Amino acid sequence: MISIFYGQEANEERELSEMAKGEEVSNKQVIFKDYITGFPKETDMVVSTGTIKLKVPEGSNAVLVKNLYLSCDPYMRSCMTNLNNYITPFTPGSPLIGLGVAKVVESNHPNFKEGDLVWGMTGWEEYSLATMPDGLNKIEHTDVPLSYYTGSLGMLGLTAYAGFYELCSPKKGEKVFISAASGAVGQLVGQFAKITGCYVVGSAGSKEKVDLLKNKFGFDEAFNYKEEHDLDANLKRYFPEGIDIYFENVGGKMLDAVLLNMRFNGRIAACGMISQYNLEKPEGVHNLFCLISKQIKMEGFLACDYFHLYPKFFDFILPLIKEGKIACVEDIAEGLDNAPGALIGLFTGRNVGKQVVVVAHE
Repeated sequence: MISIFYGQEANEERELSEMAKGEEVSNKQVIFKDYITGFPKETDMVVSTGTIKLKVPEGSNAVLVKNLYLSCDPYMRSCMTNLNNYITPFTPGSPLIGLGVAKVVESNHPNFKEGDLVWGMTGWEEYSLATMPDGLNKIEHTDVPLSYYTGSLGMLGLTAYAGFYELCSPKKGEKVFISAASGAVGQLVGQFAKITGCYVVGSAGSKEKVDLLKNKFGFDEAFNYKEEHDLDANLKRYFPEGIDIYFENVGGKMLDAVLLNMRFNGRIAACGMISQYNLEKPEGVHNLFCLISKQIKMEGFLACDYFHLYPKFFDFILPLIKEGKIACVEDIAEGLDNAPGALIGLFTGRNVGKQVVVVAHE
């Protein structure tokens, strides 16, 4: 839970080191206006400036943080709808909430002290007061870019790791297909698959992203789904013997075509279905009988259910990143003023790589 203090506008961009504890300072925020249907728009959010006191309430175990980086993620579209869902919706009139990296300003919590760097859930604002800080995680390794903790070294990296290794149980030589493969999760899954010794193909929405998959992330093949009028036939060209593992990020027509091309005892990790998030009536999938006839295992999952694996995942991925065996591509938006546009860009494919908003440089 993120608690916010509102007030009149104040001067912006004052250095934290010059601020007295308890001083009231300006706090720029991205405010969610109201619940929506259809495609989200930048105007569904408004950037405004309130104030916040740089003081943790006495008697609480809260943590006050200065936000450095924010993560733009497709799941946040679900938070814009007040429906029964797997995640708590945003509160109209309050800042958006998402994954981020921050620096502790003041703490009454025994696990955190002033100056600690943390990652976890935070508000889309300059400063946030975490009244339930158990969702924050201390950053011990700072010899990699801190922004990576919004993606490859954080919850999205764990998503890729758990979905691929825990659900799909890959074996060397297997055939792997990943949709939305240049995104924050897809790019990691593809690289994990190559490290495992698999044949890997990814789909993306532009020539630039296709080139990225093949030349930066080491995919064996990649294609622009927007240029393919027959996805079934296209998949047969890349997988003449069928697909062993499908990492699902898109849904709809892509899932329908993949089902026709899965091999017996294939595995599908259902991570996301971004093609369906903005539809008032989701598309139907017609080839589900393939799950039975081909004895395919298809399983949806949430990374939070695998958080107990985070230490194992971190020990696995950190050396690979440091050794240059895992590449992390980020799309950086500077400042909270550009945050609404960065988030909306996810749903038109504007971003190339992990979309990150820089709130402040450490």
